[in-house]
Amino acid sequence: MSRKRKKLRLRKEIKIAIFILIILIILSIYGIDKYKEYKYHQTYEYKLLEHNYSKEEVSLILEKLDDNYINKLLEIVYNENIYKFLSEKYCIVKNLDRYLDYYKKNSKLDRTKVVALVNTNRDRDLYEDIQDTDVSKDILMLVNKYYALKEDFVPENIVRVSNSYAYAGNSIRSDVLEAFIEMANAAKEEDITLVINSSYRSYKDQNEIWTYRKNNYGQEKADQYAARAGHSEHQTGLAIDIAQFNSKEQDFENTPAFTWLQNNAHNYGFILRFKKDAEDITGYAYESWHYRYVGKEVATKVHDEDITYDEYYAYYVENN
Repeated sequence: MSRKRKKLRLRKEIKIAIFILIILIILSIYGIDKYKEYKYHQTYEYKLLEHNYSKEEVSLILEKLDDNYINKLLEIVYNENIYKFLSEKYCIVKNLDRYLDYYKKNSKLDRTKVVALVNTNRDRDLYEDIQDTDVSKDILMLVNKYYALKEDFVPENIVRVSNSYAYAGNSIRSDVLEAFIEMANAAKEEDITLVINSSYRSYKDQNEIWTYRKNNYGQEKADQYAARAGHSEHQTGLAIDIAQFNSKEQDFENTPAFTWLQNNAHNYGFILRFKKDAEDITGYAYESWHYRYVGKEVATKVHDEDITYDEYYAYYVENN
């Protein structure tokens, strides 16, 4: 074979090899793309998009929900409320099914209200499924109609309050007393005299109060205005009822003291515990005089976010 023919044959083989290589590269790229497409089709993102969730909804769902819940979503029809509840500021993911169920039964409520009610267990009957108060939380412990103190619980460092700051017979935790004295002295500079009207009560004391109301006004009224034994914040030594000394005003809400407390109490670690128009969340009628010590940082957050302590505890303490 001549040298010329060998060169031509070699060139032909090189061209064939290059052609085959190009084909292989094309097939590889196509195959890789197809494999990527196949793999993407297996993702929750693709499946949720195919399930009519938008990209924005999918992003939040993937961020908030675990695989088990997402698989459950893929078995039911698209539900816009999933995303809307997950978008709520105080959404607690573990409560999502409860939000959906409660909203279905109470569709006239807005979702923000549903979240608040469910987080604070108001989708359940009062005094139902009662849990022990986590007293290890100290000044942040929650006591209400779903969380109870044991009969033998007595707070440490309970001290008598002098008659300079309370009516006779009042006792409270020493740290709470220090905070109250600081607050009362600041109010005094503006000619407002704050005085503690009621403070620490034992389990026995609270039981006597509630039983008296029940016997005289019936259980429904007793539950509306007084806590059952074990369910009163007064047993913690962290709660006080405040009055304005020598005020002739029967309703504390109408006193200068109340106005001052609304603007300043959080700076000393106190919050208005049973707010107006929050009865459906707290389970108690509005009490303008009842304040609870939670520390300055938490009190300021509760004040600034305009929420009840029940809501704060559910989202910031228990949820964490």
